[in-house]
Amino acid sequence: MADHKIYSDEILDRKRLIGDKPADDFIKAVFADPVKKMQLQKWMNSTSGEQATESLSIIFPGFAFIDKAQKLPAWADPELMTEGSAFFTRYSEIIMSLLGLLSLPYCYTAAHGTMVLYISELIRKQTTKRLYDTAIFVWDVMAPDAFALNGNAYQQILKVRIMHAAVRYYTYQSRKWDDAWGVPINQEDMAGTNLSFSLIVIRGLRLLGFSISESDQEAFLHTWAVIGYLTGLDEDLIPENQKMGDELDAIIKRRQFCASPHGKELTESLIAHILAVNKSKATDNDILGLMRYLLGTEISDLLAIKKVRLPLYKLTLIKTFNLFKSFIPQRNVNQKFQNAYTTFKKQSLEIMESM
Repeated sequence: MADHKIYSDEILDRKRLIGDKPADDFIKAVFADPVKKMQLQKWMNSTSGEQATESLSIIFPGFAFIDKAQKLPAWADPELMTEGSAFFTRYSEIIMSLLGLLSLPYCYTAAHGTMVLYISELIRKQTTKRLYDTAIFVWDVMAPDAFALNGNAYQQILKVRIMHAAVRYYTYQSRKWDDAWGVPINQEDMAGTNLSFSLIVIRGLRLLGFSISESDQEAFLHTWAVIGYLTGLDEDLIPENQKMGDELDAIIKRRQFCASPHGKELTESLIAHILAVNKSKATDNDILGLMRYLLGTEISDLLAIKKVRLPLYKLTLIKTFNLFKSFIPQRNVNQKFQNAYTTFKKQSLEIMESM
């Protein structure tokens, strides 16, 4: 990462015109050949394996971004990444809930960037499946052995990078894209999304009463910085710390956040999913009130989330309980992760089968 970054409108205006050229050139070359396209689709649908990323470089030789898909940036700190995974494991259940209650709707407020999701229609018409895919990605990249030689992170991240390039390709093919919005899945939007899965999650945990140490915060943000790098995010849009993350988040919010029909519709689909799968004692209004509390009034109103408030006594109970949980020592990180991941997949598959 660069030593100094200054986020300005001029810089971010340029970043909106940049996608991911190596991956975009790859997609154009592959999609021009029906046989190669079929080979890529088969690989994209394959399950994770130790040699999976290497096999793609054999099928498609000569693409540097594939050959380097398992090469961490020089500034990556494996020890910090291990700590970042342990932090995720400690709070995995609530972090996965925050993705739906906070991170995704936060992204939906970026009207131009959200048009990609709207045009593709997948998140609207296959909400449960797409949310499950996103969640599985998060679990895979945050696993204790995610970046080991036999970990799933490299393959899953490469799949996302290639998928983004394919979405850019098909978005242009749809002829529904307005160049005034920038490039589909551009660098600014990628930076904002990465922040929503890292910085905004930390923000959400603290709003819920958890006591998050500076060292845990640093480890979690660092892990997502590495993930951002591997997905093709420009290094000068990868914040080095929480302060720089807050600065980048603030300028993206000022530039891109506004009310939009598609942002509201995506949020409506998300909320319908959350309420449909809710098996807790929380009422619909409790959940909506919690979303409004986490997102804040301004963003909640932009997304047209129902104006209800979570009763103060319930919020106080949640925050008090979570504060106490913050100080319970964590043991057996690997086993805890496996148990939590297995439970998540079992519950998710039951939900999808019942819908």
